[in-house]
Amino acid sequence: MIRLFLLLLEGALLLAGLALGLGAWRQQVALEQPLNVSEERLIDVPAGATPGGVLNRLEADGVLDDAFWLRLYWRFNLKDQPLHSGEYRLTAGQNARDLLAMWRQGEVVQYSLTLVEGWSIRQVRTALARQEKLQQTLNGVSDAELMTRLGAPGMNPEGRFFPDTYRFVRGMSDFDLLKQAHTRLESVLAEEWAKRAEGLPYRDPYEALIMASMIEKETGVPQERGEIAGVFVRRLRIGMRLQTDPTVIYGLGERYNGRLTRAHLREPTPYNTYVIDGMPPTPIALVGREAIHAALHPVDGKSLYFVARGDGSHVFSATLEAHNRAVREYQLNRRADYRSSPAPAPQPVTE
Repeated sequence: MIRLFLLLLEGALLLAGLALGLGAWRQQVALEQPLNVSEERLIDVPAGATPGGVLNRLEADGVLDDAFWLRLYWRFNLKDQPLHSGEYRLTAGQNARDLLAMWRQGEVVQYSLTLVEGWSIRQVRTALARQEKLQQTLNGVSDAELMTRLGAPGMNPEGRFFPDTYRFVRGMSDFDLLKQAHTRLESVLAEEWAKRAEGLPYRDPYEALIMASMIEKETGVPQERGEIAGVFVRRLRIGMRLQTDPTVIYGLGERYNGRLTRAHLREPTPYNTYVIDGMPPTPIALVGREAIHAALHPVDGKSLYFVARGDGSHVFSATLEAHNRAVREYQLNRRADYRSSPAPAPQPVTE
């Protein structure tokens, strides 16, 4: 009886060993199988998807075979490994092992969107709406509701996002990206405010941000930012109006057609710095770190005026007489390629 039991046990162990060996072989074959992909293809792994579910879908689509053995491999070898959502790029010559390796390493396809210095919130939202790979959640959401969602209720969104290139993957939302840009702006502004020069005429970082936005729109020449800031700060200190065209243009909104008239300069709006005292109520554009730094470190000097040369740079003057001479030289005899501000900001950049 004992001998029979031992024989049966030995047979069972042998069969188990054969089964394990066969299973290991089948699993190896499944892992080494080439994917049925003749050209580059993107597969979408939505949030909450499981490896088993995606493997079954790929098998149904004819991309691979033996999804059962691949599911077992993941379950026993990678059970604690999260499956990152997003898109994965399949190319000819890859096998199933390559696919699982991409999942294990989270090699999702990344895209990018560049928010540009000088853009308005309208341009930012337009750029976001054009991104097909972003989940669109802000359609119909007002600026006020957007700021409430960002944890800043009652604040104007203009200038509250940092211009930079942001990476994203399929499945991220337009709000996710804006939240990154908002958090980054708050961080950069706090860093620069902590290192500000003494005696500045700003009550808080937000006023410095407003100043930075005017500097951003006035010049793209790096070495001029501090000088522009110096002119504006000196004007504020002596109670002189800022008289900067970009604020007037911003106040005109969609009515601005590319030509600023004397009537526009006299038109009362909250942003017309030819009419109002001090700074406008909000920023007028996205600002980079350099403009923020300039607003908080204005260059010392005596200049109170500046006029555009026509190439994006400016002539600075300490007296009205000198300023008027510069105006006659550069404004009254304009070249065909004259421009009073930096070259137009580039359109939304994506990859």
